[in-house]
Amino acid sequence: MASAASAPSFSRGTRDAQAQLPHIVIFPFMAKSHTIPLTHLAHLLRRRHLATVTFLTTPGNAAFVRAALPSADDGVAVVELPFPDNDITVPGFPRGAECVQALDSLSSFPAFVEAASLLRPRFEEALAAARPPASAVVADAFLHWAQPAAAALGVRTLAFFGANVFAHVIRELCLRNNPAAALRGGATVFTMPEFPDVQFSLADIPLPFNEPDLTVMASIRKMDRKIGRAIAGSHALIVNTFDAMERRYIEHWNRHLGPRAWPVGPLCLARPATPVSGHGGGAPAWMRWLDEKAAAGRAVLYVALGTTAAVPDAQLREVAGGLEQSGLDFLWAVRPVDADLGTGFEDRVRGRGMVVREWVDQFAILRHGGVKGFLSHCGWNSVTESISAGVPLAVWPMGAEQPVNAKLVADELRIGIRVPAKHGMTSTLVESEEIARVAKELMIGEKGAEAARNMAALGSKAREAMDEGGSSWRAVEEMIAGLRQPA
Repeated sequence: MASAASAPSFSRGTRDAQAQLPHIVIFPFMAKSHTIPLTHLAHLLRRRHLATVTFLTTPGNAAFVRAALPSADDGVAVVELPFPDNDITVPGFPRGAECVQALDSLSSFPAFVEAASLLRPRFEEALAAARPPASAVVADAFLHWAQPAAAALGVRTLAFFGANVFAHVIRELCLRNNPAAALRGGATVFTMPEFPDVQFSLADIPLPFNEPDLTVMASIRKMDRKIGRAIAGSHALIVNTFDAMERRYIEHWNRHLGPRAWPVGPLCLARPATPVSGHGGGAPAWMRWLDEKAAAGRAVLYVALGTTAAVPDAQLREVAGGLEQSGLDFLWAVRPVDADLGTGFEDRVRGRGMVVREWVDQFAILRHGGVKGFLSHCGWNSVTESISAGVPLAVWPMGAEQPVNAKLVADELRIGIRVPAKHGMTSTLVESEEIARVAKELMIGEKGAEAARNMAALGSKAREAMDEGGSSWRAVEEMIAGLRQPA
């Protein structure tokens, strides 16, 4: 049986006021990168008194979720949906895994997505039992079955996918035009017909559309089709972006594709503000280290290459070598935590480099005044956090939609520089010399200085969007107000 947190305790007047608000049920996909922005959305809805919130998760993810959410006393309840008994299995699904980070390999990812559908009966029970009745479900599109399940109960779905609108638009254009076929057939670049200034190389095409043969990666393409149908069948699409950054793509999506996209971000700015320096002895060691660097006037490069895709140890050793050669001060959040960075590396860089093998508050790091650059895998959460903090990027996409993110960051917004992809005959590793070159270009080079100027301007617009009366502020209000209208 699902176990729910105790219902929020309110005085009678407060209960009456809460009962008049829409009741939003939020159900993220079981990955930290998908969960975090939706906890930020919960903070936003509660702080602005726009809705009461119930957050669904599994027992194995509940502690992480509760730590990130407002308390139950502030109008957010957490309901746990256990996976079925262990004798129910899905081929390729690692028994007992409840989060993407628990997978041994990303080859298990489609099976993990499929296994999540075993939660559907528990989801339906929780949604039917919601009191007051749910006004809408914010469902991650990886939980593609949640949309028809909610519809059967008469509840509208607001889809969430964690990507920008540019990525959603490019996905639709890839489905229609199959640019990989033209690029594999000899074309140097592919121009998107609706956006003649946007030209793609094969390295820019995201998985699974970088293969011209539509039968290749069948399981991933099947999963993608289900995600697409879930989004198309939803009442609206919530996007962690803002109008000033993606206006032409938002307008294209809303005019020609749909459902209505609501740009409500950057959602990281909905988090309660926390101090980012002067933490004292109780602060994590990495924050105290940043404080020391700032006090000494030393600029720091932050390095984090994602929490989902495992970077091979051989590549991480090249990263280590590049950071060592660069001469820069750096803070590196390493995944996996047991990665082999090479004999003696941490001793040799001690003092100017710090390696962290624990979960860190990335946004707090980026907002620290001493951090002046970010070497990133270009996941969308990392990009929005970097924009919100005004920190320029060196982008190194590792998979999924990250090549599209990198194109937006480096070519259109010009708030970052690229780590060139390596496609040699004998190795696909990006070598240490190239990493050192890109790191120095970002921190002390002319291209890095230009990216920093552009990022400062865009970061200001991001904060304006989330401030009272800004575009994202208004979008959230309009989206919630629309839920009061008949479906």
